[in-house]
Amino acid sequence: MKKSLMNLAMAAFVAMLAAATGAADGDQPTPENVPELMRTFAGVDVKTREEWEKVRAPELLKRFQKDVYGCRPAVADDRSRVSFKVYDERPVMDGRAVRKLVRAEFDGPLGKFSFPFNAYIPKAKSPVPAFVSICLQFRSKVGADNVITSECWPVEQIVGRGYATAGFLTDDVATEKNTGFAQGVFKCVEPAEARNDESWGTISAWAWAASRVMDWIETEPAIDAARVGIVGHSRGGKTALWAGATDRRFALVCSNDSGAHGAKLNHIRLPKSEDIASIPKYFPNWYCGNYPKKHGGREMTMDFDQHELLALVAPRLLCVGSASEDHWAGQRGEWWSAKLASPAWELYGRKGLVAESFPAPGEKQQEGGVSYHLRPGKHFLAPYDWDRYMDFAEQHGWAGVIPRRTPPHRQSGARTGALKDDRRRAAPFRRAVPEDGRRDVLAVLVIESP
Repeated sequence: MKKSLMNLAMAAFVAMLAAATGAADGDQPTPENVPELMRTFAGVDVKTREEWEKVRAPELLKRFQKDVYGCRPAVADDRSRVSFKVYDERPVMDGRAVRKLVRAEFDGPLGKFSFPFNAYIPKAKSPVPAFVSICLQFRSKVGADNVITSECWPVEQIVGRGYATAGFLTDDVATEKNTGFAQGVFKCVEPAEARNDESWGTISAWAWAASRVMDWIETEPAIDAARVGIVGHSRGGKTALWAGATDRRFALVCSNDSGAHGAKLNHIRLPKSEDIASIPKYFPNWYCGNYPKKHGGREMTMDFDQHELLALVAPRLLCVGSASEDHWAGQRGEWWSAKLASPAWELYGRKGLVAESFPAPGEKQQEGGVSYHLRPGKHFLAPYDWDRYMDFAEQHGWAGVIPRRTPPHRQSGARTGALKDDRRRAAPFRRAVPEDGRRDVLAVLVIESP
């Protein structure tokens, strides 16, 4: 009886929001039969922060591990097995910033694995906040000043607002194509034949890499490790959310057009949007085996949903970004997830998403601890989105120090370990290859569809 009453209460809450939203945007689809965020799987109501932290949040995390993204072997997160090498460091952007090329090295039980990432740090008198960028298989240019130029990772724009940024290429960690988990970081952690339906998928591997970049940030005195955000688009947005759920060192979590298995709610009928069966059908390696087997085609009846993944970020900052023409990602489902996750922030005395209706294109909703914006346009990560993420960070005291230009006569050259012939000034859409033959410079950024 009690459970039935709570189901009715949840239905009434969603109906109330749906009525307000429908009145504002023309009776668009609204959530149905949404699992109650503040009720355990055993049917016990969650009313306090302590109950959330000790019972509800852990069981939700476990459910997402076992049924969606997979269980990452504990050895993979053993930080004592990780080391870093900064093999090139030099001033860039007229001396306003320093670029560091770093290689993360992991000593796995079955062998060694490493991947490169780039870091750009504005020159400042005190540590600056930063964003970790999950870069997909894009093409971009490495400019004459050794700065990656791309709309979806606008390094100069980010540094110009006083933030550091570090980015890695997902394919350098684990290929997005299904290779039987015999390549990338997987091959040095466990044998492919030892995997089961709960084993970690590629999105979890990419989230693992984001945490390794965070490990390095904690060693970098020029960056404030307490103010680090993570940003991802499309499948990278799904990765950002999972990294934020599994690594609480990320103080700001930003997903962009992440769609199903990311920010989009499953319990809503959006026929133009992707669903659980769609991507695992073509990219089964992104998730654990349980996901399509147990939940494909059952979106409206499953007992958990993506708003509960977003809630695992609380009470930290969360940004969800969508695009007005990106119906495949299910923009309304992403907005609803953010809205229905908000009670988790309220347990900490904070507001979640402060909005009663789906926004118009170009509108941002950033009053609470959860931000949502709808960019005009298609499936893409644009400078506009980055500005919204930085706007939100600054509303919460993250304002960086605007770097000043260093006079040319005071700029130092590249430090020990830099390439003598500077082959990093490579032609567009090409990787520069260092003397040891390894691929160390990201060749990023023209976004692909998920």
